[in-house]
Amino acid sequence: MKNPSSKIFFIAGCILLGIVLLIFLISLFWTPYDPSATDPASKLMAPSAAHLFGTDNFGRDTLSRVMDASKYTVFISFAGVAIALALGLVTGIPAGYYGGWTDRGIMLLSNSIMCFPGILLALVAVAVAGPSMYNVVWALGLVFAPTFARVCRIGTMELKQRDYIIHARVMGIRSPRIMALHILPNLTGSLLPATVIGLANMTLFESGMSYLGLGVQPPDASFGKLLADAQSYMTRAPWLVIFPSLMLVIYILGLYFVSEGIRVRSGKGGN
Repeated sequence: MKNPSSKIFFIAGCILLGIVLLIFLISLFWTPYDPSATDPASKLMAPSAAHLFGTDNFGRDTLSRVMDASKYTVFISFAGVAIALALGLVTGIPAGYYGGWTDRGIMLLSNSIMCFPGILLALVAVAVAGPSMYNVVWALGLVFAPTFARVCRIGTMELKQRDYIIHARVMGIRSPRIMALHILPNLTGSLLPATVIGLANMTLFESGMSYLGLGVQPPDASFGKLLADAQSYMTRAPWLVIFPSLMLVIYILGLYFVSEGIRVRSGKGGN
């Protein structure tokens, strides 16, 4: 029996997530002011009719900066998860399907990566490659890939025992075709909540890296970078911290709620 709370989680998550994604879409075409335009005469202004979220220490409109930052935060999280998911699929499915040395080799590499804290590996990778948005995307994609590989491996090991898979093998259908057409579509139930929760976790990682100066570089900014820039003005201009933090919390909570709603409805956990 499905838990009715799953519907509440899912609806709440969709509302929260929709707020950020709507701002993201609008920011692609319009912001109240140029996010990079400075105005020394208007620096550190409190929220007002002219500047709904106030201004920063350079006189830049905070609302425009937050809207612009949503582009980078959302892009990095989705692009990073896309890379991690792709790597997880091409390694996890063969590992679960073939077993033996293929499974042991792929899982040895996966476990070796997962032995270290993910944020530490990502920080080292970006520090070596150089701070930039694209290096963060690749670093996070590689760090999160083993998680998706394990989900795909476990699901594949279960599915390959099903009658229709055994029947397909007896009929002589080649293994790549079986994995692509019979196993992959049936992994959706496991991969969907893992993908959504991966977006939330990757956003947290990216925010931490941008806060440390290893993510999005000036004049652009993600939510984490906005918080880093506002650190010195927390008491004088608290709105510089409040609004980026609020957007970050809304985005992450929305993703967690959607993931929880999907997980409970699919019967992957919870009562």
